[in-house]
Amino acid sequence: MARILRSLAIGAALIAALLLLISGPGTRFGLWEYGSGFLLMRIAFFVGLGAAALALVLLVVPKTRAMGLVTLAVSLVLGLGTAYLPWSGVQKARSLPFIHDISTDTTTPPAFVAVLPLRADAPNPPEYPGEEVASQQRRAYPDIKPLTLAMPADQAFARAEDVAEGMGWEIVAVDPADGRIEATETTFWFGFKDDVVIRVAETTDGSQLDVRSKSRVGKSDVGANAERIRKFLKVMQG
Repeated sequence: MARILRSLAIGAALIAALLLLISGPGTRFGLWEYGSGFLLMRIAFFVGLGAAALALVLLVVPKTRAMGLVTLAVSLVLGLGTAYLPWSGVQKARSLPFIHDISTDTTTPPAFVAVLPLRADAPNPPEYPGEEVASQQRRAYPDIKPLTLAMPADQAFARAEDVAEGMGWEIVAVDPADGRIEATETTFWFGFKDDVVIRVAETTDGSQLDVRSKSRVGKSDVGANAERIRKFLKVMQG
């Protein structure tokens, strides 16, 4: 019986880790929808937690511990590690507002133009949702603001294009006359498509740069769009 329980613990831990590992890539490569990917992560959490609990109980009992210390220790660590990853993701999502459209200018946000056909089937519409989202953004991400640069608009525009390319974004459109750059970034794990529009405008002292980043799917971006804008602005200032 002890041997069976030990095998069950390590087997469950391995299955949980496998489910977690395939949840994102399976979505990215079109094997299933993102909802199924999230379901696999949820299952991985419970299976991993169960494996860790069983391993802990067997480790506490001297007889079963002596028969498979290493296997049970691996089961405990692997199960807890697998359960922790989806749990931490949920905790982060709960700590942030359920929004997915972030802009440095929430009054007159940059508008998408060239990416509109790419978003035709996206659940999240391209239009800015308005003050309800803007107020949540200001509370959660007060640092997301327009960037003022002491350089002419044409130089700021060229630099913005270089930075966007350097960050690995897929450039969709570059319109110097309109001061607009549009791009798409694909997230690493699930392969989510998030669209970005950059607006560069001339000012009396140089130029002002605004960035808007919006997810195509999902009610919450878990802070991804705000972090993307932060990184872009930081490089622009460097």
